[in-house]
Order: sequence, then C-alpha cells, then structure tokens
Amino acid sequence: QVQLVESGGGLVQAGGSLRLSCAASGRIMSLNTMGWYRQAPGKQRELVATVTSGGSTNYADSVKGRFTISRDNAKNTVYLQMNSLKPEDTGVFYCYCNTRTWATLRYDDYWGQGTQVTVSS
Repeated sequence: QVQLVESGGGLVQAGGSLRLSCAASGRIMSLNTMGWYRQAPGKQRELVATVTSGGSTNYADSVKGRFTISRDNAKNTVYLQMNSLKPEDTGVFYCYCNTRTWATLRYDDYWGQGTQVTVSS
C-alpha cells in the first residue's frame, strides 16, 4: 500500500558527508511522522531522527549538531543530511513513515528496505 524508496547511501571517509533521501508513494491519504533509523552490525535498530508533518524534529543525542532531517511534503519525501560522519555511524539506515492510507483509513507504520552507510576511519 505504501512504498518507501531510499537513496544516497554509500562509502565515505570519516569527516565526510552524505545525504539520504526517501520518497513515499502509494495510496497515501496523509503522512504523519517520517524519519530515519539505523542498525549497526550486531546491534538493535535505533532512532536517528524524525520529523512531523508540522516540521517538529527529534534527534538521537549521538547525531545532534551533525545530522539534519527535513521533508518536502509536496513530494512525500524525507531527507537526512549527515555531516562530520564518524565510523560509529556505520550501519543500515532505514526510512520510516507513519501514514494513513485510503485502503485502511488508519495510521500504520511503514519501513523502507534500508540503505548501507559505511564510514571508514
């Protein structure tokens, strides 16, 4: 019902930058919160940043001041600008959205397939 397509991952040296994008499509009635989570090898998935439909943002302490989340409501797209990347930022980044669809008329959580971010030291 809702597809999330991520792009922008890759390999970067420590101190470098990457920008992730995630576009939501499908029978979307309204998009609520969108965001990014990451999963490092051997660890649980954790929140990186979220942004509400009104633009309120929330960040993990580990990325505050380095990452910036934004969204384009007209394009149903969320972005994550990542600066000053560190090796500990390495992991699979998953796009997330909480969305109401025309099919169910209720809000449900949806996830992208993930994009790999590797930061070398």
